Amino acid sequence: MAEESGAAIDFPVKRQREDEELNNHHNHNHNGVEMEGINDNNSISTNKESESISSVIPGWFSEISPMWPGEAHSLKVEKILFQGKSEYQNVMVFQSSTYGNVLVLDGVIQLTERDECAYQEMIVHLPLCSIPNPKKGLFSRNMPRYHKVEYCPLYPSPQPDNLKHWAMSKVQAPYAWPLEDVVLVIGGGDGGVLREVSRHSSVEQIDICEIDKMVVDVSEQFFPHVSIGYKDPRVTLHIGDGVAFLKAVPEGTYDAIIVDSSDPIGPAQELFEKPFFESVAKALRPGGVICTQAESIWLHMHIIEDIVANCRQIFKGSVNYAWTSVPTYPRYVILRTPFSDCVISTKFVYLNAIGFFNSSGVIGFMLCSTEGPHVDFKHPVNPIEGDDSHCKSNGPLKFYNNEMHAAAFCLPSFAKKVIESKAI
Repeated sequence: MAEESGAAIDFPVKRQREDEELNNHHNHNHNGVEMEGINDNNSISTNKESESISSVIPGWFSEISPMWPGEAHSLKVEKILFQGKSEYQNVMVFQSSTYGNVLVLDGVIQLTERDECAYQEMIVHLPLCSIPNPKKGLFSRNMPRYHKVEYCPLYPSPQPDNLKHWAMSKVQAPYAWPLEDVVLVIGGGDGGVLREVSRHSSVEQIDICEIDKMVVDVSEQFFPHVSIGYKDPRVTLHIGDGVAFLKAVPEGTYDAIIVDSSDPIGPAQELFEKPFFESVAKALRPGGVICTQAESIWLHMHIIEDIVANCRQIFKGSVNYAWTSVPTYPRYVILRTPFSDCVISTKFVYLNAIGFFNSSGVIGFMLCSTEGPHVDFKHPVNPIEGDDSHCKSNGPLKFYNNEMHAAAFCLPSFAKKVIESKAI
């Protein structure tokens, strides 16, 4: 595990000096290197059978993906903690020298102990802080969060004695207000999203549908501070396909759906397609919200363009794109120059590289709401920052605050132009 330092909100691992890293880099031979792991006696040994990882220099993990062609992203490996192959993907956990434990799926970094807070906190609190707390102002005639029902979605009769979680107003009898929010998480098997959702006391029920049980088990073993979300009694874990799960959900079941998916290749591909978003819209209540991982503005504008176009067709409320900084999404780029050769196979990387630079380091989110009570994602109406109750069990927030919420929707000109061009 990574070392803890300072107060509770300190990041667990400190980075080495950049000049020290570069000196170490230039002292290595970069020709024809392969992935080198660490065996039981802590000596480095070559692993020629690994298909999920490859290395640029000995003792380093190098992330190679068709999602960012021409680039590789590297972290120094102290020790490989776990390697396995599930029904769906290769799963690996290693201890890095600067980012603590690292979870890798099919050769792509999913989270690190050092920077996971930036992603987990933003993907949850951006949507959940944008919808009013249903416990506040209950029975008020001006309460914004209500919707008309001819029958209660959860119970067979609208009679008050049959409404466990709903309150009927005698003044406006045809309307019902939810006393608690119901949230669905698609993906997010590491448990980090659950940890952040559980900070919200207004949430009564948290469903999570994760396709790969191995991800859940590995996270509970090697990332206890992330997977702590599973310990919340409001959580119900469903192992299975998120697309199929949503299709079976009754219409209007959830107030919020958070899609914590990997990149749109392999088992997560369907989570980026139009039929999936249609299922999400159907599963949400009027004024319900979705927040989904939506790639990097530096690398994937063509994907973002398609996501925005689909969402504007499907969601009749608000549609916004936000982004945040996560250093390892992705991080280092190996410079490929006219003086360096690079041949990439399925197992190994052979190249001559002359240096590193910090690449991308950002990830985006698509936030949408269904037709109904207006949702203004850019101005949080249910702030969590001033509510001390959220940190009793999960510790204080490390990344998210009201200022970060507002700033997340400020886009650079090139991205703003593309995204706004998809407005209907």
